[in-house]
Formats: sequence, structure tokens, C-alpha cells
Amino acid sequence: MLEIYTIEDPDQREVLRARAHRVPKVTPRLVALAEEMLETMRQANGVGLAAPQVGVRQRLFVAELPADEEEGLAAETYIVFNPELVKRSGEQVGIEGCLSIPGYVGEVARADQVTVKGTDEAGRPVRHKAEGYLARVFQHEMDHLDGILYTDRLTDPSTYRPVAVGEEEAEERAAAVAAS
Repeated sequence: MLEIYTIEDPDQREVLRARAHRVPKVTPRLVALAEEMLETMRQANGVGLAAPQVGVRQRLFVAELPADEEEGLAAETYIVFNPELVKRSGEQVGIEGCLSIPGYVGEVARADQVTVKGTDEAGRPVRHKAEGYLARVFQHEMDHLDGILYTDRLTDPSTYRPVAVGEEEAEERAAAVAAS
């Protein structure tokens, strides 16, 4: 399992605040990193993780929405190298947490629908259309690649509040369900 960088450590904060570098070529080593990132994210009960969050300044993120047994939906897993936001529309406001800012959540406005293009783990071009919660996750992770944290985008600083460490994503998911 990889170490998740947090803003509490000044050296790690520096990596989190830096712009990540473009991936020149998807290699087996980078694919293995993406798989490790997924496992790390799952162990931390997260839904997304960007490479800078594990100390790697590369443009890569992973995301996974949990399975919804009631709806009969399997988990959706995404690995995206060099993601670019090519389309956005609508607006949603919701609660966000972050594995790199443990113990806090806050309200952030995001586009409600996005299209993200990039490269998959096989080196093929991909295009993902996302809406609602998945669109929020994609935008959050892509912000990490530019050194932006959700706290930079709070709708109002008074919405930033403490929660039990490890419960950030649960708060976010509960708010997303309540909004839909």
C-alpha cells in the first residue's frame, strides 16, 4: 500500500500544491502504480486518488464508484492518464472530503456534467462522460493534478467542518445521495 500525502506535512504539502507532469508514455510501471493507487484508495475508503496524493508528480488519477447492490450495479473503475476536461455543463453544489485533508469536509460547486478525455492503462485514447457524483469525483481528482485542493474552491469557508477521520468520503456520498 502507498502512503497518502497530507497537507499536514510541509514536504508533502509542497508535492500536493505542485502541477503534475504529463505522462509521455503509459508504461507497465505506471500501470502497476495505478493498480497500487486503486488498492490504496480502497483501503482508505476513498472514491478517487490522484498520483500527487501518493507523491508522484504525474498526470494520472484513479476513481471507483462503489457497487450499488440495490440497483444491481457493479463498481465502476477508472484509470486515466493525462486527463483533460473537454466539456462541462450545469452546476451542482455538494460536500467534498479528501484523503489528503483528513478529518474535514466542505461545500464545493462543480459542473454537473463533464466529458474527460485521456489515455487508459492500455495506452488507448478514452473519453468518459460523467454526471452528478462521478463528475464531482473526476473534477476533484483533476484539480489535484494542478495543485488545487477542494478547500481552494469552498463555496463559503463556514461550510468547512471537522468529521471523524476516515468518514470524509462517507459524508460526501451521503450528501450526494440526499441531493439526488
